[in-house]
Amino acid sequence: MEEIDFFIDAAKETMDGALKHLAIELSKIRAGKASPQMLDGIMVDYYGMNTPLSGAASISTPDARTILVKPFEKKMIQECEKAIRNSNIGLNPMNDGENIRLNIPPPTEERRRDLVKKVKGEIETAKINIRNVRQDANSSIKKLKADGVSEDAIKSGEERIQKLTDNYIAKVDATFADKEKDIMSV
Repeated sequence: MEEIDFFIDAAKETMDGALKHLAIELSKIRAGKASPQMLDGIMVDYYGMNTPLSGAASISTPDARTILVKPFEKKMIQECEKAIRNSNIGLNPMNDGENIRLNIPPPTEERRRDLVKKVKGEIETAKINIRNVRQDANSSIKKLKADGVSEDAIKSGEERIQKLTDNYIAKVDATFADKEKDIMSV
């Protein structure tokens, strides 16, 4: 039974990873509210080195519709502005000499529907990853039959893996419902 518990624990850990990855991907999908994570992945030329924007500037959200980027060094403001402009995130940076402001326009109804479609894609990817973990765990458990593990123990292990999978799929569905509500609310 210890071997089966090992595979179940490993599956749980991997499914947790799939949920964490989903959360990261969904944080990049903006729902009309300003979020510093929207600028994740933007790289700036910082003294000849490619550095994340957050490594060259502080990023904050003074209100729900504005992102404020304050470079650590005043002379980096042009580089930060250029990096944001070239990132294709659809925001127009406004430079006041010390800070860069990014105004987040409220999304149109059509844009919100597109965002929900994008979220559905990420949700489906997470579900596929979770099901693949289930499949791998079940095949590993079935291989234990050759080591002399009883069929009842294998059947019990598979049932536990299925319950775990159902639990994680329900968490993913709940995440989708929350994100959809967040996107569709004006």
